[in-house]
Amino acid sequence: MAERPAPRAVVTGIGLVTPLGRDVGEFFHALCAPRSGLVRPPAGHVAAGLVDAVGLAVEVDPASVLPRHDVPVADRFSVMAVAAADDAITDAGIKIGEDVDAVRTAVVISSGAGGMQTFERQSLAMGDRGVTGVTSYLYAGFLPNMSAARIAIKYGIRGFSSAISTACSASAHAVAEALRLISADEADVVVCGGTEASLGATGIAGFRNARALAKGWDDPTLASRPFDKRRNGFVLGEGGAVLVVERADLADARGASGYADLTGWGSTTDAYHLVMPNPDGQSVADCMRMALARAGVAAREVGYVNAHGTATRIGDMAEARGIQQVFGDEQPPVSSTKGVTGHLLGGAGAMEAAATVLALVHGQLPPTHNLDEPDERCRLHHIRGTSRRARPGVAVSNSSAFGGHNVSLVFEPASTRRRRADERTGGCAAS
Repeated sequence: MAERPAPRAVVTGIGLVTPLGRDVGEFFHALCAPRSGLVRPPAGHVAAGLVDAVGLAVEVDPASVLPRHDVPVADRFSVMAVAAADDAITDAGIKIGEDVDAVRTAVVISSGAGGMQTFERQSLAMGDRGVTGVTSYLYAGFLPNMSAARIAIKYGIRGFSSAISTACSASAHAVAEALRLISADEADVVVCGGTEASLGATGIAGFRNARALAKGWDDPTLASRPFDKRRNGFVLGEGGAVLVVERADLADARGASGYADLTGWGSTTDAYHLVMPNPDGQSVADCMRMALARAGVAAREVGYVNAHGTATRIGDMAEARGIQQVFGDEQPPVSSTKGVTGHLLGGAGAMEAAATVLALVHGQLPPTHNLDEPDERCRLHHIRGTSRRARPGVAVSNSSAFGGHNVSLVFEPASTRRRRADERTGGCAAS
């Protein structure tokens, strides 16, 4: 008896809370323009005086997305995740419990660090007032799984629920998990993505003392420079990004429109160093090859790579070497969107997966901002200056992280009868 093929998995909803705003069309327009979302920390912000530039996410009123009793105890990372999930589920037009069985619905929302701001505030409270100063809701605020739990409770999601914590690859792992769950027939719909509220004083101090952050830039919009010769570190950003991924046949049955199919994923580990990537790029290459093999596509079919590209010296070089190993002299166009968003840490992978999906939908490839003079050690087919018109049949999104984690996601045009590309959604800048 022939083995039943795995169902196609399609992205039907996108929700974003980013330094470029919350509207999906405006977000992609800013990527293509490009319009930077990086600013100097305003007076009174905890980051003021510590760093030259940050990516501040658009504000979300906690009371607009959470029950009144949850507002005082919800950390910012959860508020942004729930807001992004609200928008993604609305965008997908899906009613959990009606269009899909709640037990066949999963939620995987990841974070690199969880509620750092809650933990920092409560640590200070204990120092000031002793044990009684610490709230009994401490764990409901800072545990990394609380975003997934809040979304599950709000929407009655009763299937698989998880929070993968793999630093800056966390939300890319969450999207990969969506494909794994659907392919294994363990879920029909997965609400997946990630979130990070990274702009706390202690976290900033740690990165600053590790010399990981960009510095010396009078203009904050120039500070994040992926693959550029003058790059000197990443810019911390915050935000959340959520995708609704579902079986394509379910999407067709309910008349939903697909953005893009999620067809492959790869995950490898450098096994090299706790916080430095292996400069040889081998694990990055292995990860991309694994993802392409799962998708059943050849490297020559890839028309765009959204790079992790954080603007660190070794990280960018390692990823470039990995891309070179996979594609050789026939490289597809490559760009990193962190030049305008900064680095959302655990939220970055899902946000950049969304950017990759939108590039497929609109046939527009966003450039790498601030790539004025490419580092000769990062010899890639860079998209520079302005966006590029192209209709890639296959696109790849890469993520990497402290601990040596690597994730690659493969997207292809939606296989659903109704497709967002046919509806000409969004607001991409033409060039």
